[in-house]
Amino acid sequence: MSVDDWWQRGVVYQIYPRSFADSNGDGVGDLAGIIEHLDHLETLGVDAIWLSPIYPSPMKDFGYDVSDYTGVHPLFGSLEDFDQLVAAAHARKLKVILDFVPNHTSDQHPWFRESRDPAAGGGPPNNWLSCFGGSGWQLDAQTGQYYYHAFLPEQPDLNWRNPEVVEAMLGVLRFWLDRGVDGFRVDVLWHLVKDEDFRDNPSNPAWRPGMDPYQALVPVQTTDRPEVQDIVARLRRLLDEYDERVLIGEIYLPVERLVKYYGVNLRGAQLPFNFQLVHAPWNAPQIARLIEEYEPSVAAKEWPNWVLGNHDQHRIASRVGAAQARVAAMLLLTLRGTPTLYYGDEIGMRDVDIPPGRVQDPVERNVPGLGLGRDPERTPMQWNAEAHAGFSTHEPWLPVAPDYREVNVAVQRDAAKSMLRLYVELIALRRGEAALEVGRFELMKTGDDVLAYVRRGRREESEFLIALNLGTEPRTLALAGGGTVALSTHLDRWLEPLAGEVRLRADEGVIVRLAARA
Repeated sequence: MSVDDWWQRGVVYQIYPRSFADSNGDGVGDLAGIIEHLDHLETLGVDAIWLSPIYPSPMKDFGYDVSDYTGVHPLFGSLEDFDQLVAAAHARKLKVILDFVPNHTSDQHPWFRESRDPAAGGGPPNNWLSCFGGSGWQLDAQTGQYYYHAFLPEQPDLNWRNPEVVEAMLGVLRFWLDRGVDGFRVDVLWHLVKDEDFRDNPSNPAWRPGMDPYQALVPVQTTDRPEVQDIVARLRRLLDEYDERVLIGEIYLPVERLVKYYGVNLRGAQLPFNFQLVHAPWNAPQIARLIEEYEPSVAAKEWPNWVLGNHDQHRIASRVGAAQARVAAMLLLTLRGTPTLYYGDEIGMRDVDIPPGRVQDPVERNVPGLGLGRDPERTPMQWNAEAHAGFSTHEPWLPVAPDYREVNVAVQRDAAKSMLRLYVELIALRRGEAALEVGRFELMKTGDDVLAYVRRGRREESEFLIALNLGTEPRTLALAGGGTVALSTHLDRWLEPLAGEVRLRADEGVIVRLAARA
């Protein structure tokens, strides 16, 4: 594997289509809206867009309950609109990655409806739970049988031990690959295979009332089964029949289990999503520790990746604050590996409080009051200061953030020190420097609130020090030799010469181009 593949050098940008841009005034985003805003993504400098599901669906889980894997929901447009999006993106040298949802279908999918043959009754086969609350087993009144759903009852799981399922899903991938899709992000990849003997999951001794009820059991029989690796390898073999395609896996597992999804001889997922930064306490020692754990776990030929947020996680600006969100952006875009951005993070969007009457997410409805709901991070993209933040001419499906008049693309596009300008500068600097795109990584020993590391070109063509102050007090870092500030999160200090030390203001990160060594 070369480190010159586009998915290694590139920056991935996740779009939640319902919330990105509404072209037809129905309050829900669509494919035409995405096409209208591709110029924004081109200016931002990203290399690929990943679309959350656009398939026909009853929308019980907003597209993750698929009723037809080879179509487009009318809310979003048509297959012709999709083809236009792919063509328009490719014309701008943007790759297109689709969400693939293979663990479960909608209960309205023909496969499930045709499977419902009456049989002898009985109770639930075991104690398996649903990630969305309650039992994972649902009694089908029509058949007298129970079926398993890892998520909603309206999302019955597929049996990936059945060869017919495997072949049908490979056919789905071929359908989209033939339309020009550049890769897939595979939803809940580690869930695909369950224990064939239907054994109970053991109790979790660390669980206490008030915690997520799904965590009351340890899902050893329902997730990360050994057989899933054969399926991942089969998906990868199919993608390898096409040029320059990428397989990304959604996998929430500890690092030592996550890296197994690269596969034997790297024939698994090219990018098993690494969510360590999403859940880490925001302080320098903790982040340094997780980097030290992750980097050695990724073998020399495997390729790391980093994620700050997505449609299931609270936004980074809400987790760490506006000032540190700028530092987080520099961290994400300078670590070794492929970064994935979430729409709106480039302007500092925050979680939005959702009034009870506007809640859409089934998780919040099923398990209220525990902070598990995902609506707050899925609110409409803030394009300008016009009504509904320029997202739509109609009341959107979720409320717009109250700060949209100040926090939006139009305002920040023209502001010299905006969050958007910072992202543009970070991506531009990364793109032009092999050391930052694909270079080597060395973590430095620091104290206090400073996280620091060096990125070196593979041929020693350039060398950068990244120094990040994750605290609220000024800090100083010793600097052997000299250098020049290439970028500060405050968007000042341009080309400032440094010798002997790096002074960091509170909540500041800097990228220092180090002087050539004698």
